[in-house]
Amino acid sequence: MTQYDFKTIEAKWQAYWEKNKTFKAEDFSDKPKFYCLVEFPYPSGDGLHVGHPRSYTALDILARKKRMEGYNVLFPMGFDSFGLPSENFAIKTGIHPSITTEKNVTRFTEQLKSLGFSFDWDRSFSTTDPDYYKWTQWIFIQLFKKGLAYKSKMPINWCLSCKTGLANEEVVDGRCERCDGEVEKRQISQWMLKITEYADKLLNDLEEVNYLDKIKLQQANWIGRSEGANVTFKINGYNDSSITVFTTRPDTLFGATFMVLAPEHELVNQITTTEQSDAVTNYINKAAKKSDLERTELSTDKTGVFSGAYAINPINDENIPIWIADYVLSTYGTGAIMAVPAHDERDFEFAVKFDLPIRCILDPEPNKAKSVKINIDDVLEGKVCWTFDGIAINSSSSKGLDINGKKVVDAKKETTQWLEQAGLGETAVNFKLRDWVFSRQRYWGEPIPMIKCEDCGWVPVPESDLPVLLPEVERYEPTNTGESPLAAMDEWVHTTCPDCGNPAHRETDTMPNWAGSSWYYLRYIDPKNDKEIANPELLKYWMPVDWYNGGMEHTTLHLLYSRFWNKFLFDIDQVPTSEPYLKRTSHGMVLGEGGEKMSKSRGNVINPDEVVDKHGADVFRLYEMFIGPFDQSAAWDTKGIAGIDRFIHRLWRLIMEKPIVPNIELNKEQLFVLHSTIKKLTSDIDSLSLNTPISQLMICVNEFMKYEILEKNVANTIILLVAPFAPHIAEELWSFVNQTVDESIVFKPWPTFDEKYLNKDTIEIAVQVNGKVR
Repeated sequence: MTQYDFKTIEAKWQAYWEKNKTFKAEDFSDKPKFYCLVEFPYPSGDGLHVGHPRSYTALDILARKKRMEGYNVLFPMGFDSFGLPSENFAIKTGIHPSITTEKNVTRFTEQLKSLGFSFDWDRSFSTTDPDYYKWTQWIFIQLFKKGLAYKSKMPINWCLSCKTGLANEEVVDGRCERCDGEVEKRQISQWMLKITEYADKLLNDLEEVNYLDKIKLQQANWIGRSEGANVTFKINGYNDSSITVFTTRPDTLFGATFMVLAPEHELVNQITTTEQSDAVTNYINKAAKKSDLERTELSTDKTGVFSGAYAINPINDENIPIWIADYVLSTYGTGAIMAVPAHDERDFEFAVKFDLPIRCILDPEPNKAKSVKINIDDVLEGKVCWTFDGIAINSSSSKGLDINGKKVVDAKKETTQWLEQAGLGETAVNFKLRDWVFSRQRYWGEPIPMIKCEDCGWVPVPESDLPVLLPEVERYEPTNTGESPLAAMDEWVHTTCPDCGNPAHRETDTMPNWAGSSWYYLRYIDPKNDKEIANPELLKYWMPVDWYNGGMEHTTLHLLYSRFWNKFLFDIDQVPTSEPYLKRTSHGMVLGEGGEKMSKSRGNVINPDEVVDKHGADVFRLYEMFIGPFDQSAAWDTKGIAGIDRFIHRLWRLIMEKPIVPNIELNKEQLFVLHSTIKKLTSDIDSLSLNTPISQLMICVNEFMKYEILEKNVANTIILLVAPFAPHIAEELWSFVNQTVDESIVFKPWPTFDEKYLNKDTIEIAVQVNGKVR
């Protein structure tokens, strides 16, 4: 018997695949196409961690099975290599980000190849390659030409220590998550992308794709479409000013007892009275230190300040006080709300805290009140908040509107019609989705290809001059002015206007990390094209992506942004499909032993290289899938690897030790186990249920280990079933059984099962007698 030497076997077959370009996708093949995509990684200096290969292994298993089923498979890999970590490392070490990025990409590539993934490496690229970001810049210019890219001042979270803008998620208790420095709101001029123009398409077209329900829900919630009315409130004492409020429930205007403006609302300074001026100013300063997430957290204690001014309720001319409170955001709706505390939890908490009136205008439905254990009398008296539907009460006005006794749907319709006829409101649709803040005051990103001319305004760089290369700078630190380090590159910044030839200057902001990842799946199709983003005929052949897998953390913004870019490119006839991905799935995280998140600080990070060096890539791949259901988080257990290692050695002994004889008749049990295994693996791989097939393979191997002789077709079938999961040992065993020297298992047909062998005449049932299994 030949000893199982995984290091020799894995090196041998990896070299074979690379030499023969085994996994090269064939453009315009007569085979049906299958485009299989995983999220490309950021190439950090730490190399792969065990979380990366979980997704890659699962989709590799799928891709390998599809090849065996006769598909022409495109399974590419690249690197999302712009971003803050490289820049911070450059600041710390003085080593240019391009140097560390190149080194890290080389390291990642070696690791990925060592795990036997069937990527088409001829299509690989990094988002930092000028040949790639040339087209990222080109797409931005097309967005600008169509009016979808514009410059505007926006309030952002600004860290006074890091001297950079922060995402909401990076602000905790008013301080920077990275350095614990103080954060404030700053108005900074930013490039914006008008993703809101595509809000309806992004929402409605979710019906066309096969995404997990939880992914569709995330997309829909982020877009946040709501129907209602815009209502105009005049301000007492200000004849020329009014406040517009968007509400989904215009019927509740009768219950509006106060109004709330966001601290950033443009009318705050104008309407605040002299007596309230200091209090309002102090409150605005405090609100500026909070992130939007902190401000809108339901459990947060409500804060606010009275402006001194009053609005006039349009349906009954009642004066209601105008308050300033940070639970209202300037970026949602109109930055102003009418507060109906009897029927909105946040408004109720605010009214109770500041002793404001609470007026019930909905008579609760008794059965619902009983089910949620709320006393109807308490609702009617304004002691508790009723957030469910009911019948309108206390809802009539001397101005001619009376909706008493109406159900909500009818009351909303009648109120909106009355507002429109009175010229005090109109039907409106609102979206939670905001335009995309696209600027970054950082160095390591794609230069935004725009030039500012005093006479012509913003002018795009001529497409023939793309790419606008990122210049080398000596200092990467953010500036005190909030500008990118590129602003100090005078020779690079100063240029001439492409339109009039007068002196002008380049935009010094760079693109966000999202830019390069918003269209990379298109470039894989034609990565070396220097004339266009990709050949239209190739795009027509390969698009859309058939199956895309990545982390749940990227199923909101990344997915939304890439869908937006693809829809835009579709609208300008650059791509053949409106939706980029037919199917999107997500995997659970790999946690440290004991179920804790892996982190350097905890010292529980598992390096895949160590596992591969000790047990081999096939064992590592099998364990990553065996660890638990693919869509759920699972804890790493070093002891569990030993069981997989034993299985691989048992498989080796089954094929290498037993005499292999053709055309032996199988008994019923053998046929049942073999065909059950084929059936289970066939269906489970297609649903990415990848832990149970490995258990089934173990059962199958154990069954045939019972016998002294192994039938040749059985041996080949078992090897074929193992091949997507553990490709190296499968190649070696196939070569041994079939006495082939230079032939791969990769394109051998996937086994088929016969239903007639799946019925058993007798079955064993385990029962307990006196606590013992019998």
